Amino acid sequence: MGVFERYLSIWVGLAIMLGVFLGNIIPSFFSAIAEFEFAHVNLIIAVLIWLMIYPMMIQIDFSSLKNVGTKPKGLILTLVVNWLIKPFTMAFLGWLFFKGIFADWVDPQTATEYIAGMILLGVAPCTAMVFVWSQLTKGDPNYTLIQVSVNDIIMIFAFAPIAGFLLGITDITVPWDTLLLSVLLYVVLPLVAGAATRKIVDKKEDHQALARLLSTLKPWSIIGLLTTVILLFGFQAQTIITNPQAIVLIAIPLLIQTYGIFAATYFIAHRMRLPHNVAAPACMISTSNFFELAVAVAISLFGLHSGAALATVVGVLVEVPVMLSLVWFANRTRHWFN
Repeated sequence: MGVFERYLSIWVGLAIMLGVFLGNIIPSFFSAIAEFEFAHVNLIIAVLIWLMIYPMMIQIDFSSLKNVGTKPKGLILTLVVNWLIKPFTMAFLGWLFFKGIFADWVDPQTATEYIAGMILLGVAPCTAMVFVWSQLTKGDPNYTLIQVSVNDIIMIFAFAPIAGFLLGITDITVPWDTLLLSVLLYVVLPLVAGAATRKIVDKKEDHQALARLLSTLKPWSIIGLLTTVILLFGFQAQTIITNPQAIVLIAIPLLIQTYGIFAATYFIAHRMRLPHNVAAPACMISTSNFFELAVAVAISLFGLHSGAALATVVGVLVEVPVMLSLVWFANRTRHWFN
């Protein structure tokens, strides 16, 4: 695990503070960036999101799908949790906290946007950081690769319908054209570009040229992530200064969701008698989120200044320390699966 991944929460925290600081001293700069839009897509943010997503998609080897039938119980567990449980529990927690428990502290419109951001996080299963979590728990790398590949293919077809359904039942008007455009722009095209790049670069199948390319692209991915965070918090700087409790309020249901999903999946994996090197990565995939996609779609659907965009970025801040704590727990309980 590199320095960036290990201390991601620190870098994101520093980017948040820098964004809030700059947003308050040069708000006109951020207003000018917000004007670069086409079909509800901010072009600058779109470029930054691609810088994040494209290197991740290159890592995915779809030839691994030929082994999809191996260890099917772990794959089935993850798919059920990712697509039939997790999105709905996230929507329920968002509604419970922001329409119920926190209703007196957040105005109705902002509460609705927070719920929308949480839903987008819940519908986007993790793609890249899962490889890190799997490695740290000594998971089966080939199995993890199959899991990620299958989830990405399902995401192409399931993300928009599930997100649209959950946004609709929470009384949010769904702009379907923008939602479908976001899936095309941030899921389909990066997947196709990543697969094509991998095929061209990795012709010898020794992965050496591929490793060199990923090493070259990694700094750009980091720049894309941190610059996006700076811009997002710069756009909302004045709101955050006047209402800092918003980040805490969003973090609480996200923490409950993350730990709750992991606990349920880990328990089921144990009852299914899965080996630990399958159970641990299966639970990590079920728990973590593809926050880059969630951020991009939140911006496209609700705007740069929206509460939905803020909620997805808080997801970045919360996820890494929480996932590291779950890695520690999984390693300490390895003997449960002997």
